[in-house]
Amino acid sequence: MLYRLRHLTTYAYRNPVGFARCSLRLAPAAGDGQAPLSHEVVVEPAPRTATERGDFFGNRTVSLTVETPHREFRIDARSRVRVERPPLPDPGTGLAWEEVRARVLSGTSLSGDAALHFCAPSRRVPLLPEVTDYARASFPAGGGAYAGAFDLMRRIRADFAFDAEATEVGTPLGLAFAGRRGVCQDFSHIMIAALRGLGLPAAYVSGYLRTLPPPGQPRLEGADASHAWVAVWCGGAWIGLDPTNGIGVQDDHIVVARGRDYADVAPVAGIIAGSGAQSLRVAVDVVPEDAVPEDEAA
Repeated sequence: MLYRLRHLTTYAYRNPVGFARCSLRLAPAAGDGQAPLSHEVVVEPAPRTATERGDFFGNRTVSLTVETPHREFRIDARSRVRVERPPLPDPGTGLAWEEVRARVLSGTSLSGDAALHFCAPSRRVPLLPEVTDYARASFPAGGGAYAGAFDLMRRIRADFAFDAEATEVGTPLGLAFAGRRGVCQDFSHIMIAALRGLGLPAAYVSGYLRTLPPPGQPRLEGADASHAWVAVWCGGAWIGLDPTNGIGVQDDHIVVARGRDYADVAPVAGIIAGSGAQSLRVAVDVVPEDAVPEDEAA
């Protein structure tokens, strides 16, 4: 599937801002069934400096500084990417979850994709006894790691309600879990905490969902903004699971970045020198290229 992406972020400030520094993670990742074809970002006002690098986890990151006084800061990212993933494995296959946990502890790699980095609590994902207890029902003794993670994903989809008004970006995981309501960020953090509580590696993945579903299929939750899901290490490979929609990650999902939690992969993060109120607007479009009207494609 060939996609055209647009991610438009606009900050509006009551008083002029004289300086801004931010990091952008908006480019589709390469690998795991994805092939980025193009990517460009237009920032207004134009940055004084812009430096691209790969962070510790391998995510493509652009660091900007803006020194022109402004009341509006606009980031317009556009990309094209091809996504062709193999079918997901059968949930009944793979190693027992106890064996996966043992392999993590015996691992020697400290590279950015090493499973060991994704087992401990992180800034947005504390390990809470009530969340670990919730996970245990999906992981009987000797059960498969992938089977357990798949069942946990389905349970979160059934037990939690998607409610964009129930939480905000800084809502603690424990409150979202107790309320059984939230958005994709909350559900992903909860699933990650549940898995890590049992010693299983789980990563937070940021990206997008296609905006237009295939004919006859329902529209997925989270398709109007950046989306988030979970990558679970099952002893030899990372497998993507989307607890918001209760589905495995296939060609409808486009990966941008992976980290321990949202703080590692925020699409836009930084600081400004200014005072007064501000507002934020985000608009996302993910459209299969064969669905783009001919005049727009031109």
